[in-house]
Amino acid sequence: MKIATYNVNGVNGRLPVLLRWLYDAEPDIVCLQELKAPQEKFPEKAIRDAGYDAIWQGQSRWNGVAILSRVGEIHETQRGLPGDLADEQSRYIEAAVNGILIAGLYLPNGNPRPGPKFDYKLRWFERLHAHLAGLIDLEAPVVIAGDYNVMPTEMDVYAPERWLDDALFAPEVRAAYQRLLDQGWTDALRHMHPNKTIYTFWKYLRFAFERNAGLRIDHLLLNDAAKAMLRAAEVDTAPRGWEKTSDHAPVWIELSASKRRRKGAS
Repeated sequence: MKIATYNVNGVNGRLPVLLRWLYDAEPDIVCLQELKAPQEKFPEKAIRDAGYDAIWQGQSRWNGVAILSRVGEIHETQRGLPGDLADEQSRYIEAAVNGILIAGLYLPNGNPRPGPKFDYKLRWFERLHAHLAGLIDLEAPVVIAGDYNVMPTEMDVYAPERWLDDALFAPEVRAAYQRLLDQGWTDALRHMHPNKTIYTFWKYLRFAFERNAGLRIDHLLLNDAAKAMLRAAEVDTAPRGWEKTSDHAPVWIELSASKRRRKGAS
């Protein structure tokens, strides 16, 4: 099963790019971020015509997340990240699909730092830690996919010395991401490529993509059951070179269909 995450940077404005990628790459399940569309403006018909069921949480102008599936019905389990009833930003959606629990997230950017937006990012991270603590030990495979807006290490950013004051590379944010790994989650891309320079985002300015001056901020975290099924993890850089494309590239993993071992089995 091929599971992908893709920050589309505007689902309607980039719809031709998204549909082309869905046709070419044939992912089975996709988490989308940064829809930049209210609930009623999500291109449901076009997505369904491409062969995908969909659930989504839209928001005017900013944010917005969705889950697409072509391998079974989507059973929504959570809409919005728990822990703050006053939080109206559309950044988290979760569902069971074909025996796998899938969460799609768009973690706050946090800039400028310091400031209210950075404080909100750290609080959001704390809420994420609390929620994922209840998912990590599930016997079913769990995949937490999305744009985390954090470069975990210096290996994950071109010219790290230029990002020391940025909220995506702040020590507090990197530590928050590390606490997810300490909780038991596996960073799929880094697990499969421990020493490789890999980026998932390139600014539109100064030919960043052509120079490969990028960032790795899109991640798929796996619990132990999903990790046991992991067979591949890659970045699909081709769409980043298309016209009128997102500044992110899709990231995907492949999970085997083999029978999962029960926790504690020898």
